[in-house]
Amino acid sequence: MRGKTSLELTKQAEQMLRSDHFDTMYFVVRDSNGETLAGDHNFPPVNHVTAPNEPVTYDGVMNGEQVRIAVLYVSIERTPIYIGIAETFRKRNQTHYVILISLLLLDGALTFFSIAIVMIAVNKGLSPLRELRQNLDQRNHDNLTPIEFKETAEELSPVIGAINSLLENIRKGASAQQNFLANVAHQIRTPLTGLRLQLEWLHQRHADEPETAHSTELMTSSVERMVRQSNQLLALARAEPSRFKPTHLEDLLLDKLVEESVQHFIEQADKKQIDLGFDLQPARMKGDRFMLRDLIDNLVDNAVRYSPPQSTVTVSCREQEDATLLTVEDSGPGIAPEHRELIFDRFYRVNDKIAGSGLGLAIVRDIAKDHGGEITLTSGEANCGTIFTVRFPRQD
Repeated sequence: MRGKTSLELTKQAEQMLRSDHFDTMYFVVRDSNGETLAGDHNFPPVNHVTAPNEPVTYDGVMNGEQVRIAVLYVSIERTPIYIGIAETFRKRNQTHYVILISLLLLDGALTFFSIAIVMIAVNKGLSPLRELRQNLDQRNHDNLTPIEFKETAEELSPVIGAINSLLENIRKGASAQQNFLANVAHQIRTPLTGLRLQLEWLHQRHADEPETAHSTELMTSSVERMVRQSNQLLALARAEPSRFKPTHLEDLLLDKLVEESVQHFIEQADKKQIDLGFDLQPARMKGDRFMLRDLIDNLVDNAVRYSPPQSTVTVSCREQEDATLLTVEDSGPGIAPEHRELIFDRFYRVNDKIAGSGLGLAIVRDIAKDHGGEITLTSGEANCGTIFTVRFPRQD
C-alpha cells in the first residue's frame, strides 16, 4: 500500500536488541499514527515526543514492572518514526544494594577501628593512673614514703607531687605524735614507779589495818596498770617503722633473751596457777635487744593474762634453715576467726572484762615487721588454745 511505512527486523537482530543478563529489554518502533512497526505492541505510548533527534527519558511501567524509557523521534524521508527503548531496574537496584552494603560494611569497619583506636589510646592514657592506684593500694597504712617519679606520665607529675606533699605532712604529723607519746610515756613512767614503791611501803606499814591495806592494794593495782600502759606506749613509739633504725641490729641468742624476759612473769603465772613452761633451743638472729624484749614481754603477758587459772603456757624458740622461730602457746579459750585479723589493730580488745590497753599485739606486729619478720596465729590441738608464731628471717 502506497504511503505505508514498514520495517523488516530479523529475529537475530531482535535478539541482539533484547540481549541482557540481568534486566529485561523492551523496544518499539511506531509511525505517526501509533502503529507498531516492530517490537512490543504493549509498549507505552511514545507519540508525545515532538522534538526531532533529541532523545527523551522518563520512568514508566511495562508488564507490571518499573522501567526506564528512552524515546527518540526521527524523520525518514519526511515520514515521522518513533523509537522507544525500555529497561527494567534490576541491575540498578542490585548495584544500589551492593553499594549500600559496601558502605555499611565500610562504615562498620571504620567505626570498629575508630572505637579500637580510641580504646587503645584511652587505655594507654589511663595506665599511669592504674599504676598509681596499684602503688597506693599495695601500701600499708603506715607507709608514708614518697611515690617514685620514674616512668611517670608528665600529666601526672602535679598530682603525684601533691600526693607526696600530703604524705610528707602526714609523716611529720605522725612523727610529732610519736615523739610526744614517747616523751609523755617516759616522763610519766618514772614518777609512777616511785609512787608504786611508796604504795608498797605504805601497804607493808599498815598491813595490820584491813581498810588501809585494801585501799593501798587497790591503788597499787591501778598504778601498776598505769605503769604498764605507759611502758606499752613507749614500746609502741619505739616500734614505729618510721623510727626503726636497722643499724642498731646486733647478733643475739633469742633463747637467752627469752629466758631473761620470761622470769618477770613467773610470779604473775603462779598467782593464777598457770604452768609456765619453756622449750628453748639455741636460736641465733640479728635484732634490736630492747625491742625484742618488748615483743617477748607482750606475747607472754597476753598469754598469761587471757588464760584461765590452772592452764598452761609454753614459750619455745628454735632455728630453721632460713628462719628463727619464736612460739608462744597457751591452752586458753582461743580466739574466734572473726577476731584474728583485728587483734593486731591498736586498741582493739576481744574481751573487755580483762584489764588491758589493746596495744600489746599491735606492738608485737610492728616489732616483727621492723625485723623483716611476720606473725601468724593458729589454734592449738582440737581447736583449743592459741599459738602465736613469730618468724624472723635469717640474716647471715
